[in-house]
Amino acid sequence: MEELNRGAGILLHPVSLPSEDGIGDFGKHAFEFIDFLAEAEIGIWQVLPLGPTAYGNSPYTAVSSFAGNPLFISLDLLRQEGWLQAEDFNKRPAFSADRIDYTAVYEWKNPLLRRAAALFLDQADASSREAYERFCRSEELWLEDYALFVTAKHFFDQQAAEKGIRDSRWNYYWPQKLARRDPEELQRRREEWQQDIAVEKVLQFFFQRQWQKVKEYAHEHGVRLFGDIPIFVSPDSADVWTNPELFILDARNRPSVVAGVPPDYFSSTGQRWGNPLYRWEEHRRTGFAWWIARIRKVLEQVDMVRIDHFRGFEAYWEIPAREPTAVKGRWVKAPGRELFTQIAQELGELPIVAEDLGVITPEVQALRDDFGFPGMKVLQFAFDPDGKGGIKADNPFLPHNHQRNYVAYTGTHDNDTTRGWFESQSAELRELIRRYAGSNGQEIVWDLMRSVFMSPARFAIVPFQDPLALPAEARMNTPGTVEGNWTWRVRAEAFNGSISGRLRDYCRLYGRAFRG
Repeated sequence: MEELNRGAGILLHPVSLPSEDGIGDFGKHAFEFIDFLAEAEIGIWQVLPLGPTAYGNSPYTAVSSFAGNPLFISLDLLRQEGWLQAEDFNKRPAFSADRIDYTAVYEWKNPLLRRAAALFLDQADASSREAYERFCRSEELWLEDYALFVTAKHFFDQQAAEKGIRDSRWNYYWPQKLARRDPEELQRRREEWQQDIAVEKVLQFFFQRQWQKVKEYAHEHGVRLFGDIPIFVSPDSADVWTNPELFILDARNRPSVVAGVPPDYFSSTGQRWGNPLYRWEEHRRTGFAWWIARIRKVLEQVDMVRIDHFRGFEAYWEIPAREPTAVKGRWVKAPGRELFTQIAQELGELPIVAEDLGVITPEVQALRDDFGFPGMKVLQFAFDPDGKGGIKADNPFLPHNHQRNYVAYTGTHDNDTTRGWFESQSAELRELIRRYAGSNGQEIVWDLMRSVFMSPARFAIVPFQDPLALPAEARMNTPGTVEGNWTWRVRAEAFNGSISGRLRDYCRLYGRAFRG
């Protein structure tokens, strides 16, 4: 990554932005948040993956590595463009300002989004239609297959629900000809579902156009966008259905081995994630074309990107699909060096941050460092008691041990809020944390944030819950659980001068104010 001045950022996924439609979107509050960042002289807005989510609403289990989540499309902006009318909003529910009810949001937004897309297809003027057709040509690598996949998914999900069948995944429930992508069957379904497929493509056009305006506005105000992609993809995704040869699947197109991590201090059975693993020899044969396209696409959306579970590019934990836990697995080497060399040859300098948390081997460190990718340091992992009334001063997550080429965090989307984390510690450890932060405990969250801003690390990033000193109830995600995650929302009044002023003071004091 190019050398940059010290910088600071806020982690806030767009779902958490304010809006009247129950979920954050690319409407006016996205622009207000950028104004807030600029006022605070914070130059980085970090988001989570922007893809369309499925069961559990996790951005890390998207149904496509290339598509955008239609729920981010602003209905108000569609109305301003004439694709929706004022009367369409007469029955807008009274959504919670603090929590996302995904079922209610989908039932409200999806019909309106589809209505707007259908009207676009029917009435778009020549200029708009030309822009849409240009978009379709530029995204032809994935767009048509994605639109067919999600159309089929909606059809068969509904059919299975009516029959009381719970598992409607493409490689379990769909007709075999469609699951195996028989050319005649694909053509028949394209003709049968022509209108629905076209609607899905228009929704992707809406998504890209609105996000591009957010990106342009961010750049005009000196703010860079920092994205995120998971290393693995969902088994129930357009990626696997469209490119089964790129994944280790059995004769029924189901994963024969799956991803996860082995048993460790935190879990005696490890974590069985269930994602299909890559058939790396096929990726190598194609010159890693799918990966190059994936990285290129995300770098069209953002300026820099974090890759989740980076250690899996050096070696990954392979679990037989029949195993219920991650205990019986094995480490398998991955061609990370070949992969990133090829991507760099195609795309040039790679603005990638490596999520290198957990047990990291010297080989993983070498892979990260040889390509110059910054790693991550999380303050919540820093405070191990030394058994002598202090903390282990050599803990690499303590800010005084940070090095230049890192991104320092108070916590990530997988951590508790800093206030929630602090309040969950023992009285003895809370005292040690206060002493380290030079805090009297009155504003412990801000004092811990100061420790991160003071770090030698190139970037200091905090989840937006932390400047607001929010408790554990505002946590974004608890790993290993499904219910209640990804639902936190911020209120518009949080974008205020008091908060931005304090952040600006930190940025200036510790050399992190952006030079926009």
